[in-house]
Amino acid sequence: MNQPIVITMGDPSGVGAEVSVRALAARDPDLRRQVRVVGDRPTMARAAAVCGLDLPVLAPDDEGDGIRVEHIAVDGLPETFGVLSPACGEASYRYIARAVELTMAGEAACIVTAPINKAALNAAGHHYDGHTGMLAHLTGSKSSWMLLASERLNVVHVSTHVSLKDAIGRATTERVLETIRTGHRHLKRMGLASPRIAVAGINPHCGENGLFGREDDDAIAPAVAAAKAEGINVEGPISADTVYHRAYNGAFDLVIAQYHDQGHIPIKLVAFDTAVNVSLGLPIDRCSVDHGTAFDIAGTGKANHVNMLAALDYAARMGAAARG
Repeated sequence: MNQPIVITMGDPSGVGAEVSVRALAARDPDLRRQVRVVGDRPTMARAAAVCGLDLPVLAPDDEGDGIRVEHIAVDGLPETFGVLSPACGEASYRYIARAVELTMAGEAACIVTAPINKAALNAAGHHYDGHTGMLAHLTGSKSSWMLLASERLNVVHVSTHVSLKDAIGRATTERVLETIRTGHRHLKRMGLASPRIAVAGINPHCGENGLFGREDDDAIAPAVAAAKAEGINVEGPISADTVYHRAYNGAFDLVIAQYHDQGHIPIKLVAFDTAVNVSLGLPIDRCSVDHGTAFDIAGTGKANHVNMLAALDYAARMGAAARG
């Protein structure tokens, strides 16, 4: 790999540092050298100690085996885990901004983000709905999408962190069509010649011919028809109470979910520890663990790093696809 994968440490009070050090400790030394953490070096060292690991925390250009950390100094960070703090929100933002800078400059292949706390982020004056919106802003992107990827089920969302009322309004023909196109492009890049895509309906039974609403007939069906006319292998709208079962059992490679919970609930049911959050539509590659800061267990050494390993593996696959 020519450029490193960059992990952003996430909220310093959360489990991001712990899952990062555990995941890096589980990789062999050659793979560890291909990863740089952007974060707080003392926090990473505390996390390593909490996890009982003796890997040294190094600067990015240091020799030897260890965890390489580009230190970003932020005043006022708490010295204990599990604290909701505006300083931690500021730190989270700065780590991500630096990772975007590195990746946009071609000095990093992909960003893997550890979890941030939205309340801390907003308390620091950075008013975003989460990573995806922040990354779209920092990269100058007009639109972005959230893909949740797992071994047997992949879901990309038409909308994510908005109210259900607003999500219905955002499910326009144009947005649904562009979501289909974006998912199609990504899966082709990842090696599928003709991805099989299913589009979930937004109403029960896709509106039952207008009995339960007209959105599926008036907005979603025309998007599917337009995508088919472009040669995309897509079906829908399909009732959301059956489409995920069909996809999980091999009928489809990707489901287009119309809103946050419609896509997140099935993924978290079948792949809670292994699903990876991937941002699509950006000029850079980014994926993430699909869990939160877990303040209640931060600093105890109990955090599970399996999801971070899955995110690092997916980042490596995206890097290989980009080079291929």
